Amino acid sequence: MVVGIKLEIREKDDIKCVYLEGRLDAVSTPILEGKLAKLLEVSDRLLIDFSKVDYLSSAGLRLLLSSTKKMKAKEGMLAFSGMGEDVIDIIQMAGFERILNIYPSEDKALKALSKK
Repeated sequence: MVVGIKLEIREKDDIKCVYLEGRLDAVSTPILEGKLAKLLEVSDRLLIDFSKVDYLSSAGLRLLLSSTKKMKAKEGMLAFSGMGEDVIDIIQMAGFERILNIYPSEDKALKALSKK
């Protein structure tokens, strides 16, 4: 368990899926960043499920943006699913909804990733 956030990694159809639970804040983001960096190195398609994340800080937003940019640089795809209304509101206030690949469900995200 990462401080403030739980992390579980599974694989579905050769796509790495990261399931988060808790808060993505200034304390948990740097630790999660290290774990994601390793996944970004070895994966060209990655799904991060936010269905159990109840808080997203500006540090968390920066992590989502930088991870998306790293994946795009290597012509991969990073998708996000299951974001609640509070998390979506924060992303929209930052103007990131046009940059991040956000899907309403895990199935839709996996479908988009399988086409990549």
